Amino acid sequence: MMAAMFSIPRPIAFCLAALLLMCGAAAAQPGTSGVGGITAAAAAPAPEPTVAELREQLTKITASTDATEDTRQLLAQINDIGTQADKFVAARAGELADLNARLGELGNPPAAGATEDPDITRQRARLTKERNALDADIRLARLLSIDVRQRGAELVTQRRALFEAQITERAPSPLTGEFWRDLQEAWPSDLARLKTMVSGLRDGFSQAMQQGPRMAVLWALILAVLLAVLGTWVAEHLLTRIAARLLPAGRLRRSLLVIAVVASHVLLVAVAAHGFVWVLEEYATWEPQARKAMRSMAQALVFMAFVIGLGRGLLATSRPSWRLPPIPDAMATRLAPLPWLVAMVAALAWAPVEINALVEASFAAVVATHVLTALVLTALVGAVLHRLRPMRADTPDADPPERPMWVGLLVACIGVLMAAIWVLVGVGYVALASFLASQLTWSGIVAAAFYVLFKFADDVFMAGVSSRSTFGQRLQKSFGLAPQTLDQAATVLSGLSRVALFFYMLIALAAPLGTGPSEVFQRSGKFGTGVKVGEFQLVPGAILSAVAVAVIGFIVLRVFKRWLARSYLPSTQFEPGMQSSITTLLGYVGGILVVAFSLSALGIGIERIAWVASALSVGIGFGLQAIVQNFISGLILLAEQPVKVGDWVVLGTTEGDVRRINVRATEIQLGDRSTVIVPNSEFITKTVRNMTLTNAEGRVLIRLPMPLTTNAQRVRELILDACRAHESVLETPAPSLTLEGIEGGLLIFQAIAYVPSPRLAGSVRSDLLFTILERLDAEQLPLMPYAAAPAPAPVPVPAPGTADGAGSAGSPAG
Repeated sequence: MMAAMFSIPRPIAFCLAALLLMCGAAAAQPGTSGVGGITAAAAAPAPEPTVAELREQLTKITASTDATEDTRQLLAQINDIGTQADKFVAARAGELADLNARLGELGNPPAAGATEDPDITRQRARLTKERNALDADIRLARLLSIDVRQRGAELVTQRRALFEAQITERAPSPLTGEFWRDLQEAWPSDLARLKTMVSGLRDGFSQAMQQGPRMAVLWALILAVLLAVLGTWVAEHLLTRIAARLLPAGRLRRSLLVIAVVASHVLLVAVAAHGFVWVLEEYATWEPQARKAMRSMAQALVFMAFVIGLGRGLLATSRPSWRLPPIPDAMATRLAPLPWLVAMVAALAWAPVEINALVEASFAAVVATHVLTALVLTALVGAVLHRLRPMRADTPDADPPERPMWVGLLVACIGVLMAAIWVLVGVGYVALASFLASQLTWSGIVAAAFYVLFKFADDVFMAGVSSRSTFGQRLQKSFGLAPQTLDQAATVLSGLSRVALFFYMLIALAAPLGTGPSEVFQRSGKFGTGVKVGEFQLVPGAILSAVAVAVIGFIVLRVFKRWLARSYLPSTQFEPGMQSSITTLLGYVGGILVVAFSLSALGIGIERIAWVASALSVGIGFGLQAIVQNFISGLILLAEQPVKVGDWVVLGTTEGDVRRINVRATEIQLGDRSTVIVPNSEFITKTVRNMTLTNAEGRVLIRLPMPLTTNAQRVRELILDACRAHESVLETPAPSLTLEGIEGGLLIFQAIAYVPSPRLAGSVRSDLLFTILERLDAEQLPLMPYAAAPAPAPVPVPAPGTADGAGSAGSPAG
């Protein structure tokens, strides 16, 4: 196991060297700076400043803002004041709680005229005074913290504006002697400042590595290295096994694993680096400049871990089937060293900028840093492009794989930009060249990170909402959703998430190299007020709130309608048609309420809805009359119930059952199972025959002509018995038989029976006719007299001489 751990293909020497840098100076000169003579009093922390002192410091910084250009240093000082104010509040909160508890034990002051022990009175007064003073200090400290945050935001804006104003200024070109003379003149002072910072670091390391806590610091260093190197390796392999075992196969597993790998790298390295810095700060008293240098180094290591983890997660050289981008295995193996190269070069390009800010370097050093940054980062981009060039096959005659046109255009644009950066450095616009080179490198890192986020957003909704997913199938069964609806919802949600991610990607692209998520969200805060279009304010947060309200509202509405249709209404006395109408009508009302709430969340008030109504009135005047008429007619049908679901209606030549009443039209199913869609206005403006409006029973009418000699009483008994014997004939009202009269010498009998539904009348009439005719025949009761029956037609006799006649005549003789 240990052999496998130490044979991993990873250049761990860089991380080890970066962490060892923090204690290297102490090991080289253990006896400097009088380490052995440091006393406990010298190492004691300085007293905490009061709220008044912190407020005075903030006032001085605010007053000197206009006189200085180093807004980054001012921002650090302001943030330090805010941190001290927060610590003051946290430290005094327990004290305030103790004072309140002691005052509670003493109780309230006595009422007027009552007496109390003077000691208790004095103690209550003293505690109340202390409590009020402490509460006032805490309130002032909280107010100071708020002022610090506001002033910090203003300084960030000022820093951005100052940078944008100075980015096009021209400096001495490195091709001229002026550049090198300025650098030579400023070098002694810059070197002295750098030595001062290094001396502060060495003193702190020496104090931390003194005889007492030496082993604690060494163990902290060893644990930090193990956590940053072996911990990330173990976490990556462990996450792969967990994903393969717990997550179903698919795209979501791949994108989620990449995010987990990046997060594990960042988290473990952050804990290792900042944890070791915390140990050093606990065992030594550091100067502010040295403390900031250590924290900057820890942030650089975290940024490197992010780049390396992102590259390893995307390339996935050890698990090709899990690779997120469509990269061949040979190309992925070829690109494997790039994440390390990009991380180290970006950190090295970022380090001089931080050092300049810490030591307050000269203008010549800043210009030289811009030149170094531009040249190093363009060389890095060139190395990346060289690695990304199409690979040729093993055979020399084979052509390289064809790449898309947009890739070629992008590479050409990057090449032109790199040439422009070198030209800018040559002519002296070093700040602009450094900015373009940094943004070019930063854009590549941001594009890779948001590529993973885009894929993850798409995979989450496709794997969680679409009809092919397990959760989507549960939604389909629970809410009765159609598969197409779930697929459309997954596509829409994926699109909305990509739009939101694209918004933050643009903000991240506009940020400088090495920007963290906190500044990205801070930059997005100024877009939170929205964009004004005419008199309407488009606010991103309001749009998301409106979408959330609409989605949740329609889900709740669907659940409510499902509960009404399946649980509540079946337990009432309403007939099925009425139940369907109530559910549909409440669905319309609920939909209108959900839309109204969504518009309210979007910031559209009643007066703006009135504008929409005015616009709709114009549309109605031009061509929407029929649609509105049918919609209002549908509401009338649902409210008055002249026609409801399940009724048998006759409308002109259309006759059938009402199956569904929609917003615009009503569906009628005919006898041949076809469906006729009739506009709702037809049921309001035309004559409609509803066979089942007030009485759902059907009537069967049978008329029978019988001879005058028929035994009428016997016929009556036979027909009534046949009606009573049929299972579909109702007992109440009972079947009846009447003798209508004599027509054409025949007795006319008329039988009437009732069935549960008009739809059964035809089949029951047929059954009764078959039964009655059978019984009449058995009783020898004909429907018509025998004399009146037509005589059979005479058979024609063949003429003599024909073949048939000869045959017939000869037959008797024969």
